[in-house]
Amino acid sequence: MAIRKLLLPLTGTAAGEAALASALTIARAWNAHLTALHVRVDSRDVAPLAGEGLSGAMIEEMMSATEKESNDRAHAVRSMFDRFVASHDVIVQEAHPGSDHATASFAAVTGREEDIVAQQARLADLTVVPHPDAGEDVSSSDALHAVLFDSGRAVLIAPQIAPPKIGARVCLAWNGTAESASSVQAALPWMQRAEGVAILSADGYQRRGPGAPDLAAYLGLHQVHADIVTFRAAGGSVGAGLLGAAAEFGCDLLSMGAYSHSRLRQLILGGVTRHVLEHSKLPVMMNR
Repeated sequence: MAIRKLLLPLTGTAAGEAALASALTIARAWNAHLTALHVRVDSRDVAPLAGEGLSGAMIEEMMSATEKESNDRAHAVRSMFDRFVASHDVIVQEAHPGSDHATASFAAVTGREEDIVAQQARLADLTVVPHPDAGEDVSSSDALHAVLFDSGRAVLIAPQIAPPKIGARVCLAWNGTAESASSVQAALPWMQRAEGVAILSADGYQRRGPGAPDLAAYLGLHQVHADIVTFRAAGGSVGAGLLGAAAEFGCDLLSMGAYSHSRLRQLILGGVTRHVLEHSKLPVMMNR
């Protein structure tokens, strides 16, 4: 299935511009529409603090401060979007069927970010999220969690520095699980037009399920030739070995399953997933 609609949640400007650049690269490759979404904090969310012994005046003061901060952030994000599309000659309009060029639009809504992003992502072919800031716990990303666990769709984590192209050389991190199978389906449109495809596998990464040769045979039925690359853990880290193999292949899009040890809201991402998210310098597309 071709990619026709992209969603980009923007909460700030720190990593937002790099993510916007990556999203635009994808939109132009597919003649797709990009919706930049900013979710404003609802100042009324501080009202429950009244039960913590704060006076009405203090609550009102907190709501005013929250409203001002929300307005300032929304203005900064919108200004960044406007500057970016103007400097990159992006046509700003609503999505239209059959477009032969990339387009973009901006939307700002008020509410809970994780709820709104998850709902909007369900009708997007791909959601791009900014890379977590340096030193930030990757598990704290509301947008990333919302798409991974509540949308049923793929999410692409943009690198901190936008690459010149995305999807020319695709790598699949394969270990035979249902999550990695979902990542194959999400990457199939990319693989069918890629210059090169590699299946990355390792004994320490493989789980119960089909092996890399089985996947290669399956992809062949879709007219995709894939090389099988067997990698080893680097310094005891499977994630480091995976990224090393991807870099050696010249990968510009890594597709993999995302795993968690908990289904609670505060999810603990698996070791390989966490390492890739925190250390990858290339676009990473994840599925569950």
